[in-house]
Amino acid sequence: MRVLFMCTANSCRSILSEAMFNHIAPQGFEAVSAGSFPKGQVLPRSLQTLQEAGISTAGLSSKGNDAFEANPPDIVITVCDKAAGEACPVYFGPALKSHWGLEDPSDVQGEETEISAAFNATLAQIERRCRAFLELPFAELSRDELKRELDRIGQL
Repeated sequence: MRVLFMCTANSCRSILSEAMFNHIAPQGFEAVSAGSFPKGQVLPRSLQTLQEAGISTAGLSSKGNDAFEANPPDIVITVCDKAAGEACPVYFGPALKSHWGLEDPSDVQGEETEISAAFNATLAQIERRCRAFLELPFAELSRDELKRELDRIGQL
């Protein structure tokens, strides 16, 4: 199963989600990420947060939706409100869509400890959601039931 985490810039929340999902996912599951208006580079703070958590940053890059035109995802999860309001590209076709809104830790201003705490809290929330996702009984869920479960997880 291929999951696309999508936000606007693909430099922070979607990158953190891709890396965390791949860090804990069993074989047969893969996460990728993209942005509707990619920044073209991953925020250094995102990479630092992942590295400090012992999560690989290999292969992470800021890219657009078109990177997946030839290999569309099974599920698209938007992680920022702006991307949630945008239509997914038509080539994503039957992909199931859900929204897991996350506050942007890169918007936090202040001392280093406050910024670090915001990034760590976001990563912890992503981990809770990814673990809940991976615990779903996929073989037992209809498409509509899976959609409801994905939406429920987005509220955790």
